[in-house]
Amino acid sequence: MTHNPLLDFSSLPRFDEIRPEHVGPAIRALLDENRTLIERLTTSEEAPTWDSFIAPMTAAGERLSHAWGIVAHLHSVLDVPAWRDAYNELLPEVSGFYAEVGQNLRLYERYRQLSERPEFEGLPAVRRRIIEHALRDFRLAGAELPDAVKPRFKEIQEALSALAAKFSENLLDASKAHAEWVEEESVLSGLPEDVCGAARSAAAKAGRTGWKFTLQMPSYLPVMQYADDRALRARMYRAYATRASELGDPALDNGPLIGRILALRAEEAHLLGYSNYAEVSLVAKMAESTDEVLHFLRELAARARPFAERDLQELRTFARDELGLDPLEPWDLAYASEKLQQARYAFSEQDVKEYFPEPRVLEGLFSVVRRLYGVEVTPEQASTWDPDARFYRIARDGETIGHFYLDLHARETKRGGAWMDTARSRWQTPLGLRTPAAYLVCNFSGPDGDRPATFTHDDVQTLFHEFGHGLHHLLTQVDELELSGIHGVEWDAVELPSQFMENFCWEWDVLREMTAHVETGAPLPRELFDKMIAARNFQSGMQTLRQIEFALFDLLLHSEQQANAGPVPINEVMALLDRVRAEVAVLHPPEWHRFPHSFSHIFAGGYAAGYYSYKWAEVLSADAFEAFEEVRPTHGTVLDPATGERFWREILAVGGSRPAIESFKAFRGREPLVDALLRHNGMVTA
Repeated sequence: MTHNPLLDFSSLPRFDEIRPEHVGPAIRALLDENRTLIERLTTSEEAPTWDSFIAPMTAAGERLSHAWGIVAHLHSVLDVPAWRDAYNELLPEVSGFYAEVGQNLRLYERYRQLSERPEFEGLPAVRRRIIEHALRDFRLAGAELPDAVKPRFKEIQEALSALAAKFSENLLDASKAHAEWVEEESVLSGLPEDVCGAARSAAAKAGRTGWKFTLQMPSYLPVMQYADDRALRARMYRAYATRASELGDPALDNGPLIGRILALRAEEAHLLGYSNYAEVSLVAKMAESTDEVLHFLRELAARARPFAERDLQELRTFARDELGLDPLEPWDLAYASEKLQQARYAFSEQDVKEYFPEPRVLEGLFSVVRRLYGVEVTPEQASTWDPDARFYRIARDGETIGHFYLDLHARETKRGGAWMDTARSRWQTPLGLRTPAAYLVCNFSGPDGDRPATFTHDDVQTLFHEFGHGLHHLLTQVDELELSGIHGVEWDAVELPSQFMENFCWEWDVLREMTAHVETGAPLPRELFDKMIAARNFQSGMQTLRQIEFALFDLLLHSEQQANAGPVPINEVMALLDRVRAEVAVLHPPEWHRFPHSFSHIFAGGYAAGYYSYKWAEVLSADAFEAFEEVRPTHGTVLDPATGERFWREILAVGGSRPAIESFKAFRGREPLVDALLRHNGMVTA
């Protein structure tokens, strides 16, 4: 067992040595270690103290979460059968352990005893907050439930973990299963050269001639934006819209999973004494009630609707008069929008993409954080899970702050989307300070031969977004594990640093330093940048309503389900989505569209009854960025080190050590206002 690389906690993960067969022995050994420790601590006659109780619990728990985090990460970025099997074999045991710990009344009592001792008030505020969070989490995990009910609550936790994993796997498998094979070159009309080149390479790799298009974003999105062939767009749209549903392979249908997930969440809420799962979700968030969130979403929808209606009318008129698309079908939307943007602003996304080669973009990103926070990012060597993944050190004044892995390109064995996850967290241990490390993962197009990968401006914003999460994790100054980095930060505030970073992608002095035409090396022309700025809020009304539609659907879905009603029929889920669209949407997809079946955020990604967090945090991030805009007149740039230092100190450094609203007010000196968000989105009237 000493040779199991998953049990080496002395350094970063040894990805070159870790194999699926290491998972079972390592994780089971760590589960046994934790159970033995808990038994000893909960039967001890000594009164609990931080050093005798919390410290050993934290250390043992961290070893388990560290090792299991590596396994979960590999399941996401290297989803081959062996890793999938290894993950799924241990998932019930790990989920069962955490459910068992959460319900351990003796363990809960030890935390409660510690909180009631006279010494509690003498603890540092951060340690008091950790104990208070633990007591809250015990209550939410069922520690106070009657013994007769606890086994059922544990069953629910295990089942929900398994269902979430299966939902994600079905979606990945359904996406991989579909390919659009093109034999006639005329069908490629309108598609960019690099997209066609990638499709030809994909076909050749599969041993066929012609071109292969897939449902992965780097392949799917350009087809929807640029392909002149309407039938090709329609086929791709339908395949994408019906992924993992009853309209495809029955074995990959997420509909029954959705029904069971909703029923189990409703039952969990009922057992805990809440009316619905949305109430449970909000306990650890900034928002205080579902009514508060519903009011926020509906008020924002009302502000956005006139702009969305104008956006849609302009698009329909243009599509009819200039493109002959009448009626405008759902598979025409991205295509017509791209044509309208080109006509109105005289540029296309493809024009812009040529100025964003990957090496230059990374240089520009690292330059921004250097100018804001005085930190240096440099590449280093470390073992990774794929040759394409890279490793970097982040330091200030020569002192290491942390490290991060960067995995940017799409692969068939990698789940879709973009995310940041923790590889390890900052922690002051008896042996010294352990610096944090992060995983930063995206799904962009890769290089084509000797030609470097080029990014769309949306890709650049996604990269900055995930790097914002990474900075939140890496630049923390909190030494206690449970509240360092993103730990303990309210879910509806955790998007603040990520969305904040996106704003720099719209600054001229940032972009001119991070662009170089992939063929000529010329920087982005100011004229093209001005067109991008003019187009920044293109269809922002429709985009805002789309996000509100998702958030409202999520919140109502989790606040209307009744306990003990059995699995929720998928037709009821679809009916609720129709009701939400009738209230807020201006666009209505075909009745066969199966959006919920691919809504991983809420069914497999931790955003259940929390998708509103994106818009909630966007208010905070826009207002925070306004502080940088306010110094531009005197400094000539938003890249102001003094304001950056203050943002680091009051937002990034403090992690979850205090309520997010306190951190925001410490930075801005007041409560957040929605005005900056509306202005950034162009949703203000003169």
